[in-house]
Amino acid sequence: MFDAYGTLLDLGFITRKAEQAFPGRGAELSALWRDKQLNYTWLRTISGNYADFATVTADALDYSIERLGLAAPRQKRDDLLAAYWSLPSFPEVPAALLDLRNKGVRLGILSNGTPAMLEAALQSSGLAGLFDDVLSVDAAGCYKTARAAYQLGPDRLGMPPGRILFVSSNSWDISGATWFGYHTYWVNRGKHPPERLGTSPHASGETLKDLATLFA
Repeated sequence: MFDAYGTLLDLGFITRKAEQAFPGRGAELSALWRDKQLNYTWLRTISGNYADFATVTADALDYSIERLGLAAPRQKRDDLLAAYWSLPSFPEVPAALLDLRNKGVRLGILSNGTPAMLEAALQSSGLAGLFDDVLSVDAAGCYKTARAAYQLGPDRLGMPPGRILFVSSNSWDISGATWFGYHTYWVNRGKHPPERLGTSPHASGETLKDLATLFA
């Protein structure tokens, strides 16, 4: 089971689009936008006030634009939101996934994204058709790291979490999945230190190519 955003799909695309829209401010905007997006998912989950990922993503962008004092015509704002529906994959991802499939590994996605967002991004990235299961937390009405969100995987596969490998580049997601009971693989693209949350991934590497080597 793979996380999607930042693991399979390259969010650097968002930064590049933000820089085109706001020269010299793109990195700042995209970083704040991503932080608020995640913060809103956690706050809504804790409070029980769920709104889908498309709504959360738009709200986080609107906040970030206003917070940074950017003059944002409606078209720029809409173009940035549309970028989430047309994300590319990281360069090594298609070949690594195909290698895993050829080795008989069942592949799935468990993502905060809405079904429509995931379908569009998988089409745009060329990853459509590589997955046996594409699961959105919409079905649980809460976001990762809530246990109900992670439970979607065992429910779909009909097996305990300890028999499922959960793969993410987001260290907070790895911590939540490990607490839940998944075996976990951290794709540490940024070479970051581990979180201080009393848990560790079962294995890690820098790209999905490193993951594929585990299934020799």
